[in-house]
Amino acid sequence: MEQLTDQFQSTVKSLLIRHQSILDILSKGQETSARVNRAVVKSVTSCGCHAVNARKKSLPTDAGLADLKELLDSQLEGNVCDSCRDIIEAELGKQLFYIAALSNALDISLTNVFNQENKKLQTLTIFNLT
Repeated sequence: MEQLTDQFQSTVKSLLIRHQSILDILSKGQETSARVNRAVVKSVTSCGCHAVNARKKSLPTDAGLADLKELLDSQLEGNVCDSCRDIIEAELGKQLFYIAALSNALDISLTNVFNQENKKLQTLTIFNLT
């Protein structure tokens, strides 16, 4: 993974020309996040390849934290079609671009971020409620 994230950060650094200001990077990051959200929403509302069935889930009173993994779900029905998948993946790619750009601007290694987060998740396991 180290080689891929380092290579990706390096590529982003070489390509980022117009939006080098930290303010531009932050606002473009927010914009790409909104575009990912919009692409997912459009897959439900325009394409209809999947649906959202969201409502409060009834949980047994004796359910423990470990039981929640089995009792809760994404509230999605169906599967994202190939066309919607392509759009969502493209938008996620743009979002990753600006995450790497932000990391570059702050001189933060994405490899270190991934490694630290993975270590935290492995240590805290199910108790990592973020």
